Amino acid sequence: MEKLTTKDGNVKHSIVIADDHALVRGGLALIAKMAVKEAVIFQTNSFDETINTITETPSIDLLLLDLMMPGMDADNSIKAICKQFPDIPIVVISVKEDFNSIQRCIAAGAAGYIPKTSPPNITISAIQLVLSGGIYVPPHILRPQQSEPLDSIQSSEQGALDSLTQRQKDVLGQIVLGKSNQAIADDLGLTVPTIKMHVSAIFKKFQVKNRTEAVAKYSRLQEKINYASAAS
Repeated sequence: MEKLTTKDGNVKHSIVIADDHALVRGGLALIAKMAVKEAVIFQTNSFDETINTITETPSIDLLLLDLMMPGMDADNSIKAICKQFPDIPIVVISVKEDFNSIQRCIAAGAAGYIPKTSPPNITISAIQLVLSGGIYVPPHILRPQQSEPLDSIQSSEQGALDSLTQRQKDVLGQIVLGKSNQAIADDLGLTVPTIKMHVSAIFKKFQVKNRTEAVAKYSRLQEKINYASAAS
């Protein structure tokens, strides 16, 4: 199915906003149109209605998803949507801001997580980032949290982290920040094919299939390492 385009040939983006509060949906619709000119907005208020809308609507580019609307089962619902619609990036919009909730959603396949307390400019940037192929997580997800001691990390996981070259670590750091391949290439002074090569190597060493899984695994390892260092 061909993408919708404007009269001047620019691609339109279709965005589903799923939240059971009309006021929230309305606010997000305004923000989404600030982030993406010519955005086509669909609004739903339950998990079932969201699935029906995505199923019946071709070429959905982004799903802004509330965790607590009727029919939702937290990260299990995210996994179900990702399995049924693997090409649609999901950005969770939630009142929850704790580390575990965010990490569980990212690990389940969400491409972003925006707390509802986030200011409009952050939300706009996050939407634009995810639509460009990046991943957005709130900065505090990468801060040290109480976790298991370092010696509980499986040796294979620690070995994967240690096996990364310095350049691969540089690229991984950029992935964690949610940057696209083009943005990483610009920042590191490399070509996009070279970045893709490093990304593939990182996926192989971490035994993951995508950026979301790589970010989740890296964040988990770093939390354990940071906690162990602080406790020593």
